[in-house]
Amino acid sequence: MQGLLSMLRRVFYDWIGWKRLGLIASLVIVVVAIMHLVRTLKGVDTGIVLTALEEKSHTQIALAALCVVCAFCTLTFYDLFALRTIGKKHVPYRIAALSSFASYSIGHNLGATVFTGGAIRFRIYSDWGLSAIDVAKICFISGLTFWLGNSFVLGIGMIWHPTAATAIDLLPEGINRLIGFGVLIGIAAYLLWLAMGRNRRELGQNGWKVVLPSAPLTLLQILIGVVDLGFCALAMYLLIPTQPHVDFVSMAVVFILATLLGFASHAPGSLGVFDAAMLVGLPELGKEQLLASLLIFRILYFLIPFTLAITIMGTREIWLSVWLPWQRRKANGLSAARAIVQPAKQQQPQG
Repeated sequence: MQGLLSMLRRVFYDWIGWKRLGLIASLVIVVVAIMHLVRTLKGVDTGIVLTALEEKSHTQIALAALCVVCAFCTLTFYDLFALRTIGKKHVPYRIAALSSFASYSIGHNLGATVFTGGAIRFRIYSDWGLSAIDVAKICFISGLTFWLGNSFVLGIGMIWHPTAATAIDLLPEGINRLIGFGVLIGIAAYLLWLAMGRNRRELGQNGWKVVLPSAPLTLLQILIGVVDLGFCALAMYLLIPTQPHVDFVSMAVVFILATLLGFASHAPGSLGVFDAAMLVGLPELGKEQLLASLLIFRILYFLIPFTLAITIMGTREIWLSVWLPWQRRKANGLSAARAIVQPAKQQQPQG
């Protein structure tokens, strides 16, 4: 039996590997999502969508925008928490906030967040003396914050309202409830594993090791993820039609599953995947009305932050690459001119 397992393990690593498996899973999610989206959008009346957009009140949009702002403010603590966890306390909050906002907004919209977001983080943190390994640790801990927070809320939601997940995963309510219990038990076991260690737990080997947060700090880590997710879900909830009524928990379960599928797909902005999951998961809402809500949400949560992040990073690059070197050359030129003029003045005869 052990020989068979060893052979299967060798075949897996030699012929498939985790990277190829992840790529295949992403492609499958994207293809299935596009198929569902095309099927769902058949017969959609664009006129009704435009009417639904016009019917959204300014108050609705303003409150949803406020929730998005609060979500991105909470998002800034992802990197701050990670920096403090790995002991990089000299990096100030404003730099952590810039890195969190820019890496998420740009990386998620471009797709392949692990690489694009990591590259943006390295560009920012390298100016503060952090290495590529430090940035990899920050990405890992920030990702752990995201998944712990989402998993915690999803577990509670699937226990409380398993039917909300059935529309997406097509599993019976009892199975969904068991999955919810399993997720919460897994998080509890992780916390217990952290608490039982004499020292803080470590992951990694061969020169790459990340020290995990303690159990109390992990609770704070989960709280950060939950608050971030809560504001995002509330923004979406404020935009969906009020009739027929959909309770917040049901919508939140569908929203989390759609978000996680979008992240797993690595599609730019989760485009197609997130939208298809929302349309499939909330069939009781009119397709045109829900599409109008999704369009506004995308503008508030994806387009505007992406534009702002690109502008900030572009301005920063111009400042660092053009303005500061010019200022230094100007200052050096003035210093050199003073050095020439002052000896000349000293040599003038006294009369």
